[in-house]
Amino acid sequence: MPQRRDQESRKLLGRLRDAMAEESAGQERLDKITSLIATSMQTEVCSIYLFRDAETLELCATEGLEADSVHQTRLRLGEGLVGKVAKTSRIVNTADAPGTKGFRYMPETGEERYSSFLGLPIQRLGESLGVLVVQSKEARTYTADEVYGLEVVAMVIAEMTELGAFVGDGAALSARHQQPVMFRGAVGQEGAARGNVYLHEPRVVITNPFSDDEETELTRIREAVDQLRVSVDDMLAGARTPDKEQMKVLDAYRMFANSRSWLRRMEDDIRNGLSAEAAVEKEQSLARARLGQASDAYLRERLHDLDDLSNRLLRILTGQGAQTGAEMPERPILVARNIGPGELLEYGKSLRAIVLEQGSVGSHAAIVARAWAIPLVIHAKGITTEALNGDPILVDGEQGIVHLRPDDSVDAAFTDKIAMLTKAQERYVSIRDLPATDTSGATVSLQMNAGLMADLPSLEGSGAEGVGLFRTELQFLVRNQMPSRTELAGLYTRVLNAAAGKRVVFRTLDIGSDKVLPYMKPNDEPNPALGWRAIRVGLDKPGILRMQLQALIRAANGGPLTVMFPFIAEYAEFLAARAEFDKAMAREEKLGHVLPSSVEVGAMLETPSLSYAPDSFFRDVDFISIGGNDLKQFFFAADRENERVRRRYDVLNVSFLKFLEQTVQRCKYAGTPVSFCGEDAGRPIEAICLGAIGLRALSMRPASIGPVKHMIQRVNLDEVRELIKGAEKRGEASARPAVAAWLRTLD
Repeated sequence: MPQRRDQESRKLLGRLRDAMAEESAGQERLDKITSLIATSMQTEVCSIYLFRDAETLELCATEGLEADSVHQTRLRLGEGLVGKVAKTSRIVNTADAPGTKGFRYMPETGEERYSSFLGLPIQRLGESLGVLVVQSKEARTYTADEVYGLEVVAMVIAEMTELGAFVGDGAALSARHQQPVMFRGAVGQEGAARGNVYLHEPRVVITNPFSDDEETELTRIREAVDQLRVSVDDMLAGARTPDKEQMKVLDAYRMFANSRSWLRRMEDDIRNGLSAEAAVEKEQSLARARLGQASDAYLRERLHDLDDLSNRLLRILTGQGAQTGAEMPERPILVARNIGPGELLEYGKSLRAIVLEQGSVGSHAAIVARAWAIPLVIHAKGITTEALNGDPILVDGEQGIVHLRPDDSVDAAFTDKIAMLTKAQERYVSIRDLPATDTSGATVSLQMNAGLMADLPSLEGSGAEGVGLFRTELQFLVRNQMPSRTELAGLYTRVLNAAAGKRVVFRTLDIGSDKVLPYMKPNDEPNPALGWRAIRVGLDKPGILRMQLQALIRAANGGPLTVMFPFIAEYAEFLAARAEFDKAMAREEKLGHVLPSSVEVGAMLETPSLSYAPDSFFRDVDFISIGGNDLKQFFFAADRENERVRRRYDVLNVSFLKFLEQTVQRCKYAGTPVSFCGEDAGRPIEAICLGAIGLRALSMRPASIGPVKHMIQRVNLDEVRELIKGAEKRGEASARPAVAAWLRTLD
């Protein structure tokens, strides 16, 4: 029986290939495919349902059901047995369809005559495209061989759908990768950009899912797997580690690569009529559907291993490699699942925007996007499977929305939006060299955040008075090994020279949480944001901190130096960090190196605890920078990487503003300069409220300085302060509504 079923599968695939080769319209092809499947499977009914949109399935072709129901019968995701298959990506195989839980009767189809039902998902790499169904009057459960044969067919239909095989001559279906699609993600960095897709890791395109020569295809898959195993062995040989847990993961990866059952299943697929590439992808898709729903975290992690191995194998077979040779289009917008800082920096500042399926607001990509002042949208689920290189794309970083292949009306509206933003930027240029002084004469110092040499030209162009935060960790994150003291000193020297005498605040290494060095052993912490990070790492590994401090001292070359320690949670931590700085100064003097002409050593206030430190802390520290991003998440106990909670709380909450004001007052009494650094400093309404409670120095991304300065120049900060106090007296949760309403009266 199995041999007969193999022969039937090969015959069916051969007929499907012939049907594909014929010159015919999309609907005609679909109709012929359902007829071929019904005949081959000896069933009265074969139907193909494809997604009309993300929530709706449409009957697109049938053999056996009422012809008038084609393109008329629609099901919501999860509705009926067909909707159940689509929602769960699991096969439904029953001898009594009407008696099966979830069955929905559709009178227009005439399916009440059929008892047995077999439905399989049509999917590619875990992405559901539709459902393939066969039905019979005879009450029977379909055999494992029959199910397997239809799985192969469903995979081929998925490939055909991806390639647009069912388009043409007015058919109601539209090709994938041709229709406009909107993705609603999350804001990683504001701004708007129009351009063309450039995929970071382009998906392998399988142009022929059929096997033309079984023996040739078997030879190809075996040789490719051998090559894969050698490359994996070479890769893992260079990744030796004394860490036992890490070695277990690497050994599991090697085990998958050497799995005989994996190769055997792909060989069986080829014998059933698939090409080597299609066989790899079929097994990959099935694994995604099965392991992706596993509750066991270990099994889900192994899915990533199998995914990676499958992609490597496909690139070997197709010769496409990690780089397909696709030229970067004009106005490139990078689209990726995720991307590290080193890979991103390799693209340079040619990118117009970045769109990620994963990522976070505090990720390396977000830091670089802010430095480059380009829009970033994160959590755009599914875009890497939908987008093709060169596709037109619009990125709305203000709303976290991406339009792929937009229609004319969306494009026109977006054009108007970009024109408005451009006009506003022209207005900001005219005030670039003016101070941020309000109508009462109060001035707020506006400084910029930086982390790359490429940021420094923005110092003059933006009108920033200095660099309020220079992130030093990026130079550590983009390398595969620890940079040397000499390399760091050279970099910091170039930064100071580029600043041309303007103040630069160097924040010492802030790693941990979401920023993990590739050459340091990762720590599996349940909540890394509250774990071993920033100054805690520096004090526990003083060698790294001392090396960086010595590099900074040398970079000053006899000029002024400003250093800031991140994530100080208590006075004792600042004293310990300051002691390390003093030791570094003493060592440099002993070695005969020139010392800075003046030194400022400050702390970032990112935890509420530091606001209640003893008075002596506020007297001993040279300056304080309030790190708004972290402080807000700890104040509200709302993880800033969690989209479900981070937007729940407002920086203009009167409780948070009152807390900030108390901190500002403590600094004022001690005579200690204080500034505010973070995303909220760069938002105009937030900026004037921060200024109103006494913060006279704000540090932000360069592109925000113009809008913030323009807003400050329009208002009286004392009046804003009264609005905040009024909201507090009225018991309002946030001062935002009152301030926003007042601003509208100024227009």
